[in-house]
Amino acid sequence: MGYYDDHYRSTKKRTKSNWLITLVIGILLGAFLFAILLPSLVANNMLPYQIVIDGNEQAQNLEEEDKDTNETSPNIQNVQVDISTRLTEIIGNVMPTVVGVLNIQSQQSFWQQEQSGEQGTGSGVIYKIDGERAFVVTNYHVIQGADQVEVVLSDETRVEASLVGSDVFTDLAVIEMDASHVNQTIDLGQSENVHVGEPAIAIGNPLGMHLSGSVTQGIISGKQRAIPQDFNGDGRADWQAEVIQTDAAINPGNSGGALINMEGQLIGINSMKIAESAVEGIGFAIPIDDAIPIIEELERDGEVTRAYLGVEAYSLDDISQVEWQRSLNLPQNVDGGIYIRSVEPMSPADQGGLEPYDVITELDGQPIHDIVDLRKHLYVEKSVGEELSITYYRDGEENGTTVQLSTLSY
Repeated sequence: MGYYDDHYRSTKKRTKSNWLITLVIGILLGAFLFAILLPSLVANNMLPYQIVIDGNEQAQNLEEEDKDTNETSPNIQNVQVDISTRLTEIIGNVMPTVVGVLNIQSQQSFWQQEQSGEQGTGSGVIYKIDGERAFVVTNYHVIQGADQVEVVLSDETRVEASLVGSDVFTDLAVIEMDASHVNQTIDLGQSENVHVGEPAIAIGNPLGMHLSGSVTQGIISGKQRAIPQDFNGDGRADWQAEVIQTDAAINPGNSGGALINMEGQLIGINSMKIAESAVEGIGFAIPIDDAIPIIEELERDGEVTRAYLGVEAYSLDDISQVEWQRSLNLPQNVDGGIYIRSVEPMSPADQGGLEPYDVITELDGQPIHDIVDLRKHLYVEKSVGEELSITYYRDGEENGTTVQLSTLSY
């Protein structure tokens, strides 16, 4: 028993001594590896991970190495970038040009006394100053039925405005106010130069003036979207609006506001939003290239006079090519056009003998590929009273007719 105890005590002492020696050797070896081998491994990228040191320390170390080796090293600087700076500058510059538009209508009180009440709010954009007048573009539906219009500036100043002209088909209206309240106008861009996928910013007053100056950002989702519009509620399209599609949030109250690019230029007038529970991120704006001629005509005449053909038509691209041959009986050489859904009685198209399911392929000898081509030809190249030559297919046979365009009024 005594032997066992003596042996236990003797072994414990030797183990403790060995442990201390091992610890000291480990510390010395670790210090050696950290001080000598680690920098070499880092310098030769031999570690399976990356070691990042502070930029000031890195620059100081490189400077010291340059002094020792007299070699030229890259100019390394600390870079601090605020990614919101550019965006906030753009919005800050544009914000004073985006205003609120109040639609005020007369109402009958309980005692049959006429009172004025605010019927709706929207947005507008100050685009021009001419002498003592400042001009604002907004949507037709924003000022529709208004007995009085007020403009709410970015500093919440309310200014009385008057209607210059409006156009239901493009959903545009121009109002004017005293220019003494205005310091700047928005820069006009070109919607033709817009590319799908590029950033876009929408500014307006969603859900009323308590959220005035709201900003949303997205991208351009599509160009030259043809959206049917039914003005009289009869279930038939009265117009095909060409719009820019964006996923920047556009809500009620944003109507008439600005869609701008990353240069702060106006590329569209926000107009419509698909308000369905299953649809998100689809908003529309009127391209500024299309809006400018309308705005100028509204300034000059107070209304827009258009050549009228009298058809409800859609692009062939809206239906499958199988239906081109099966239902429309089109020959193989037809690669585009518009098909007629209906013809207005006593219209130029009706008098020219056009019928439903005729396919128009040329106007005045120029190819027509879609509804946008039709609209551009009618409203840019033609005037009321002019003759229009139409090439169309019916039951697989090519036909032609000439009509005299009349006036489109609503």
